Amino acid sequence: MEKLKEYVSVKEDHFYHQGAVELLIFNFLLILTILTIWLFKNHQFRFLHETGGAMLYGLVMGLIIRYVTNSSDVESGTVYECEKLKSGPSTLLINITNQVYEYQYKREISHHNVNGHQGNTILQKQMTFDPSIFFNILLPPIIFHAGYSLKKRHFFRNLGSILTYAFLGTAISCIVIGLIMYGFVKAMVHIGQLKQWEFHFTDCLFFGSLMSATDPVTVLAIFHELNVDTDLYTLLFGESVLNDAVAIVLTHSISIYSPKENPNAFDAAAFFQSVGNFLGIFAGSFAMGSSYAVVTALLTKFTKLCEFPMLETGLFFLLSWSAFLSAEAAGLTGIVAVLFCGVTQAHYTYNNLSADSKMRTKQLFEFMNFLAENVIFCYMGLALFTFQNHIFNPLFIFGALVAVFVARASNIYPLSFLLNLGRKQKISRTFQHMMMFSGLRGAIAFALAIRDTDSQPKQMMFTTALLVVFFTVWVCGGGTTPMLTWLQIRVGVDPDEDLRARAASQAPFSLLT
Repeated sequence: MEKLKEYVSVKEDHFYHQGAVELLIFNFLLILTILTIWLFKNHQFRFLHETGGAMLYGLVMGLIIRYVTNSSDVESGTVYECEKLKSGPSTLLINITNQVYEYQYKREISHHNVNGHQGNTILQKQMTFDPSIFFNILLPPIIFHAGYSLKKRHFFRNLGSILTYAFLGTAISCIVIGLIMYGFVKAMVHIGQLKQWEFHFTDCLFFGSLMSATDPVTVLAIFHELNVDTDLYTLLFGESVLNDAVAIVLTHSISIYSPKENPNAFDAAAFFQSVGNFLGIFAGSFAMGSSYAVVTALLTKFTKLCEFPMLETGLFFLLSWSAFLSAEAAGLTGIVAVLFCGVTQAHYTYNNLSADSKMRTKQLFEFMNFLAENVIFCYMGLALFTFQNHIFNPLFIFGALVAVFVARASNIYPLSFLLNLGRKQKISRTFQHMMMFSGLRGAIAFALAIRDTDSQPKQMMFTTALLVVFFTVWVCGGGTTPMLTWLQIRVGVDPDEDLRARAASQAPFSLLT
């Protein structure tokens, strides 16, 4: 027992040192990414965006970790067989000489040949993030910044179109991807690449919902640098902001529904149950986020916190973070809550802040957004080689690429036609082509896929989602500038001047004469 106690202590010390090594790796990756961004901006290089560069560095580092570092067995320790455990416990308690040690289950190290001495120390243990890190630490600043930096006048002028693309378009995308992938799954079962019981219709819908999360961060960054037409930028930005929230709630709603007797059944009752879950979670999360923002606005308006900008900024940050945490604690979706908290904070609280706090909050969330995005994209590249349970199926991957583009077309073109029936400022065909091309997949799809990789279908979904993200970021993101030139879309547009010109052109002719 004393030897076992000493062994546990040594291993815990080793994990602390290993954690420092892992953080150092990500630190160097971020340093390289920042230097690359400076180089790209200095030379106005737009064929590979910073996110694509971060993924590339992560890919190289993952390759080094997997194939260059020295191999060893699983921490050179003893593997104990626990055949009586029918399911993995979330917490394991070990009593060693009246001292109880608690261990929490994070993931399966490998289901391939444990005694075969595969892998290495860094790879086998910590290089796979706990998915809660993505949802609790990295994603909230990204989503909050999207809401807080929203240009309200342009957003609300196109609100109807944005809501249509975000809600109805995401639902269409989910269904189309789910149906196409179910067809490919049936084909894979027919040719013997997949067993019937391994993949169900609800799994295909789940994959459709997570792959419906668009994340055109690369395209929007290029649009911002080039000052692309304001309406196009607003439509794409607004859709992507709300689409992330819709896709997250939709994924959660579908995952709740899991029929036991017939997993392939998804009847009318199941559909209405999912819709009810979706509406309840979305409405509750919206109310939670908005409430915290209103409380913040009232505190900053009726107190003299503006005399102490540091305290004012700290209260602003903590109340915004509380919106996310409260929604998660209540069983809602924190990402939706923090999004609408950001929108409401920008609309009400921002004008109550002191000049110092306005600058600090803008810079704080802009910096957190930049850092979190690049950490996620670095880790995407790293995960291709360090994740232990990848399942590469060429037919499933090809089907996913086809499904994503067909679903995007089924979303953009029909909805644009319907919207143009009631819009004064029509959505041109060139705008529609650019929105179709800009339907990238990124951080949200990756985070939703990595959240659950316990079964083989979910592992196949994660691998496929990762490769789809690579393809869209590198190919579609890199082709943004040539596509803008080919479609002859306006660039160098000043948003404020464009808004004033539009307002003047829509004024009654009698006022001008």
